Amino acid sequence: MNRPGTMILLSDDFQNNRPMPRELAFCAPDPESHAALSSNQNPHLAWSGVPEGTKSFAIICNDPDAPSKPDDVNLEGRTVPENLPRTDFYHWVLVDIPATVSSISRGSHSNGTTQGGKNAQDAPGGTRHGINDYTVWFAGDASMEGDYYGYDGPCPPWNDSIIHHYWFTLYALDVERAQVEGRFTAAEVTDAIASHTLDTAALVGTYTLGQNL
Repeated sequence: MNRPGTMILLSDDFQNNRPMPRELAFCAPDPESHAALSSNQNPHLAWSGVPEGTKSFAIICNDPDAPSKPDDVNLEGRTVPENLPRTDFYHWVLVDIPATVSSISRGSHSNGTTQGGKNAQDAPGGTRHGINDYTVWFAGDASMEGDYYGYDGPCPPWNDSIIHHYWFTLYALDVERAQVEGRFTAAEVTDAIASHTLDTAALVGTYTLGQNL
């Protein structure tokens, strides 16, 4: 993950490839309903080994273990099969972190769940948040739908047969401002920064709502 001579990304909240605490999740296990809304705090992150010429940073958090089909998701008496093809689900899109910043405090970008999603103005310190994939997931749900900006943590299917992995990737960029505007997505950020990335570092946390995993 973090190779010698490159940037290093660490967290006080979890170690690489180890479980994330439920306080960082959108949902926590619940003995009656399987899952309930949780504290939804963004994790503490800190980095070092920044390359010369860095003018800003971006952070993207992605779960590559999301089910590609919703047929069995969160249904009683069903299990999301281990061999089901998986797809990406983006939990955090953050750009324009100043080059002078080397850490983000726990709960500074998200602290609690917000039905309908946080708004774009909630990004602190001159940063900008894109929308995450809860925007799509909750579309059509009258009580939850909206534009979900910034960080919203793990809420994997409680009946999934695998543990999910959450990749926090830090990008060191040679531009002060990412060339994305308005209601931007992770894919748009990835395209915009591809030719401006000096280095990357990644930290992986795991999470499950399954009682048997």
